Amino acid sequence: MDRIKAAVCHEFGKPLVIEEIAIRPPEGSEVEVTLDAVAICHSDISYADGAWGGSLPAVYGHEAAGRITNVGDHVKGLSVGDPVVVTLIRACQTCPSCASGTPTACATPYDGDHGPITDVDGGKMHQAMATGAFAERVVVEQSQVVKLPEDLAMDVASLLACGVITGVGAAVNAGGVRAGDVVVVIGAGGVGLNAIQGARIAGASRIIAVDMSEEKLDVAMEFGATDGVLATSEKPWKAAMQAAGRGADAVLVTVGAIPAYDSAPRYLAPGGKVVMVGMPHSGDMSSYEPVVLAALGQGMVGSKMGDVVIQRDIPWMIDLYQQGRLKLDELISGRWSFDQINEAIADTKTGAARRNVILFDKV
Repeated sequence: MDRIKAAVCHEFGKPLVIEEIAIRPPEGSEVEVTLDAVAICHSDISYADGAWGGSLPAVYGHEAAGRITNVGDHVKGLSVGDPVVVTLIRACQTCPSCASGTPTACATPYDGDHGPITDVDGGKMHQAMATGAFAERVVVEQSQVVKLPEDLAMDVASLLACGVITGVGAAVNAGGVRAGDVVVVIGAGGVGLNAIQGARIAGASRIIAVDMSEEKLDVAMEFGATDGVLATSEKPWKAAMQAAGRGADAVLVTVGAIPAYDSAPRYLAPGGKVVMVGMPHSGDMSSYEPVVLAALGQGMVGSKMGDVVIQRDIPWMIDLYQQGRLKLDELISGRWSFDQINEAIADTKTGAARRNVILFDKV
């Protein structure tokens, strides 16, 4: 067992503690990745605040990039030194979900309490989301990583692990947005901006951003929104319909706010669907009128990690970025050192950040 530094959550709602933990070498089809960058996702914050419960002590973080520094005996196609993006999408590749091409819904459970990390005395240390990337190194399944071009910056690459694929995938995969569609995106934060980009790439004719902040609506226009509507206005769905001339074919809810979910069906055209991306706290309940959805042929669908297949979709998104058709650099609002992780989390909680990124070599 080696020792590494990690930001550990010992108590929900309290600051993370940077301390030494132990990590074992990779086994079988696992790879060890020494991280260069990890982004702060709202899911990490929600877990650390206790919104979804879970096992403690834990190491969160799941949006990372670095270089492979060790491989298990059964790893194929990857070598020490390869730059990779590290995701939380751990796929067994044999369950019905994986076999049908939906690895984000892999049915094989993972026991993060008995993963590759422990405390320095060998006691339990939970590897959250099968990743535990608020640490200098991770050991993950080969299915969780995608090889990167050598010239792709690691801070940019880390965003491809979650926020980008979740937003773009929600539009392209789960939402099935097609050329000429009208799309409403509720929430213009990090994931929302990527949902807007996904709708633009898919050819939507109108992309209407809905947010509480005028400033965020201005930013949404830079990422491809054609119109902006303040969520604080009276009946914002009417303003959205007026802008587009009709209801939306897809409404992408990218925030975990119940009022956003309650109002989402009101934006829909007949035959349209709500794509549920944002993650409310456990126990939070939304309400809607089933008779309206049934009468108008509307639907609601969940979108986990944008329904992506990372070996297919991440290279595609990298290609779009290299062509200048997908904005990634512009998503980074702050770069922080590992010692500043609690400050980066606090800044993310203000709602002003697009994505804050921890750089492990930053002093």
